[in-house]
This record gives sequence, C-alpha cells and structure tokens, in this order.
Amino acid sequence: MLEGAVQELRPLVGTRPACRALGVAPATLYRHLRPPVPKTPRLRATPARALSAAEQKAVLAELHSERFLDASPAAVWATLLDEGHYLASERTMYRVLAAEGEVKERRNQLTHPVYWKPELLAERPNEVWSWDISKLKGPATWTYYYLYAVLDVFSRYIVAWTLQHRESGEVAKALIAQATEQQHVTPGTLTLHADRGSSMTGKPVAFLLAELGVTRTHNRPYTSNDNPYSEAHFKTLKYRPGFPDRFYSIEEARDFLGEFFDWYNHEHRHAGIGLMTPVSVHYGYAKEIHEERAQVLASAYSRTPERFVRRPPRPPALPTAAWINKPETEEVAH
Repeated sequence: MLEGAVQELRPLVGTRPACRALGVAPATLYRHLRPPVPKTPRLRATPARALSAAEQKAVLAELHSERFLDASPAAVWATLLDEGHYLASERTMYRVLAAEGEVKERRNQLTHPVYWKPELLAERPNEVWSWDISKLKGPATWTYYYLYAVLDVFSRYIVAWTLQHRESGEVAKALIAQATEQQHVTPGTLTLHADRGSSMTGKPVAFLLAELGVTRTHNRPYTSNDNPYSEAHFKTLKYRPGFPDRFYSIEEARDFLGEFFDWYNHEHRHAGIGLMTPVSVHYGYAKEIHEERAQVLASAYSRTPERFVRRPPRPPALPTAAWINKPETEEVAH
C-alpha cells in the first residue's frame, strides 16, 4: 500500500523525497516495481574427463567385490595400483559411492557388549566382599610390590591381605580360598566384586569361585567408582601419616602393612559404619557399643540439658545396608 502512495507522489516531488516522506526505502520500491525474474537453472555440462557410465559401473563393481567389501577407497586404490591397475582416483571412488548413497564406514567394526551396571546390596557381614590389587613403590624406580586386599563391604573389615612381588591369579586364588575358609563362608551366600584386571577375570579365580559357590561381579570398563570401597580403603592407606614414599624391602613393607591393618580393623572409627571399628561391626559387637554410647550421652544430657539446644544427643546410627551403585528408586531395587 505504501508503494502505491509513493508512486502517486513521485511525479510531484520525485522518487527519493516521496520515499523519505512515507518512510519507504528506495530499494524496496524498486524491487516492487521490477520484481526479480526467476533464473532457469543451468544444467552443468558433463566434463570431458568424467568417467563414462560403463567406467563408473566397473569402479562400483570393484568396490562391491568380496575382497574389497570392507576396505576404504584409499585401500582399494592402493591395492589395485600395486597390481598394475588404475580405474579411477580415490576421490572419484568416493564420488561414485556418494551417488549410490554408500559413503559410510565400510570396514567391519568391533561392537562392544553392553556391560551390566553392578548393583550390590550388603545387609550383613560376609554377604558382599570387594577386592583389589594396589602397587606400592619398591626400592628402585620402576620396582613395585603388589598388595592384595579383600574387604567386607558391610563392615569394612579387611578379611584377608597379602603382599607379593608380582600380580598373579594363583596368588589371588590362594588368598580368597584362605579368606572364605577363615570366615566360614557357606556356598551361595557371598558375592565377590572386583574390577576387570587380569587376575580378577582369570581362570584360577573364576574356577575357585565356581567351586566355592561364590558369585563374582566386576566393574564396568574404565569405571573405578563401581568399586568404591576398595578404592577408598587404598586411599586411607596411602594418605596415612607415616606412609613412606617407597619401601626398601618386602619385609619392611609387610611389617608396615601388618601394623596398618591391625589399626584399620581394630582402632579406626569409620564414618560409614557409625564411627564404629570394622571388627566390632563384623563380629557383632557394634550394637552393645552403641547402647553404651547412648547411656553415656543420656547421662551427659541429664547433667547439663541446657547445653543441648535442639534435642537430646544420640550416637551415630548403626549401619543397616551398604550399596555398590544404589538404585535411584525403590521400584528398581525390587
């Protein structure tokens, strides 16, 4: 409508003054007066050096042949060249495949299996164990000792450990057999969890667990937090005051570890189990200790209740369950 008003004013005042008066851009007026003519698409002439239909068919047949079915055009081109044949350039082979809608990965690719996310629940001692191997620095650079440790997930009690010069499935087998015997584990009651190291997934341990009636589970690949209890335990060890930069003999290392595991099992108050020691939870002393703590706190409250503003003091709750990858909903758990 504004373009029509501009056209009425143009003979009187001129095109640009009329556009300024009505707020219309001159370019808009000119496009309205002379709309662009649609261009007829021009067909591109076939280059003289292009492959003929028969040549394209021959290239495609070679790419589809059994020996080149999963080879890239670059590999096909180089193989044919080594055999004294030249059908087309590598780029032309890609264009021929693109025309057929076949530009994609041609090689057979390994598809990794979908790994199960471990969801393990421990509601009592000797129901779920976690084990791992950690390297401790030896006397010289690139020398190590290998610490094997088996931990009860519910109580955090170290049920077995050993320090050796090497990582071996046979050593792990002997350690696990010793631990199950000492803890009087009955078949079908224990799950043993570990990562995917060679000793954990090897035949010696697998055959032993099958013989003992122990269920085994493993981390997902590259997922260290699928085994959080062993990882946390090794961190407690290596951040312990007095932990040396390296051990100068295996005897020195074993002496240090013997003292550490005795402290860890019998003196360390663990936050994850109500500030109890692992041995008290593992062997059933925790309830009695919890009651004694409650009596001490009740006595303190009766003497000076004004010091406890919000509520009477209570000792930390005793553990009732320990999860590896707890489900997000109760429905999943059931």
